Amino acid sequence: MNTPSTASTQQRKHGPVLERIPTKNADVGGVPVRRAIPTKARRTVGAWCFLDHLGPSILTPETGMNVGPHPHIGLQTFTWMLTGEVMHHDSLGYAQVIRPGQVNLMTAGRGIAHSEESLGAGTMHASQLWIALPESHRHCEPAFAHHPILPQTNIQGVEVTLLAGQSFGLQSPVQVFSELVGADLSAPAATTARIPLEPGFEHAILCLEESAVIEGERIVPGELFYLGDGRDRIDIQFEAGGHLLLIGGTPFEEPVLMWWNFVARTADEISQATEDWNAGQRFGEVAGTALPRLAAPEFNARMRAAT
Repeated sequence: MNTPSTASTQQRKHGPVLERIPTKNADVGGVPVRRAIPTKARRTVGAWCFLDHLGPSILTPETGMNVGPHPHIGLQTFTWMLTGEVMHHDSLGYAQVIRPGQVNLMTAGRGIAHSEESLGAGTMHASQLWIALPESHRHCEPAFAHHPILPQTNIQGVEVTLLAGQSFGLQSPVQVFSELVGADLSAPAATTARIPLEPGFEHAILCLEESAVIEGERIVPGELFYLGDGRDRIDIQFEAGGHLLLIGGTPFEEPVLMWWNFVARTADEISQATEDWNAGQRFGEVAGTALPRLAAPEFNARMRAAT
């Protein structure tokens, strides 16, 4: 995944709020996506610093998602697959197909490279996120983990899959390095459910399919509701087929500098990572894919000023 945007920490509102934030259209490897964060209105939610909603899109052999080898530093990439299949290759030597109901977690640390390629024709639907690594772990050794089974429960007719963190009386096996939560909420039939929240976390909800009503406000695909912090629950009215993604976490107080595929703290770190990748250094080679290697755009003085 890549993004040509920059981001840093922002002034945070304390207490419960309900902010409607429209996603922005983007493209990832030939597949249209709705980018929920970062946007001008909201750069981070806890340590979650990037959220793309892919599809649902109809793919053909000619229109699949093809993201050639590219680098990352200072983050974890988190892929939650709903429909379709994607092949992951990375510079550690992992080759892993991710299928519906599964999570791929790649910890970039000091540096890793990978590629992503959809398999076959059909519908593709997924969420792809980044988690900013805290100072204590952002220079760690890179790693990859595949999670084919995640804990599930049902709350008042809502099927809950806990993707990350601890909530709903469940513990996700996905290893993260900040206090956070991620959960998939799906309602086959219309229902109203009380969803527990951690008061010390800030939270946001992204609509994936159909719609729901939160505090009298309807949310539809293409919208993120930022909930602020200080809530221990929220009541949600789901219409039949309503499908939401809940994310949250302790507000991330460290500065976050995002540019292209990199999460760092200073412009010098970004510049060095760009130079290293384009010189074929530091990140290793991604074997097993025929996709062409992506070149990092020049991190010039103008981009330095923007950060």
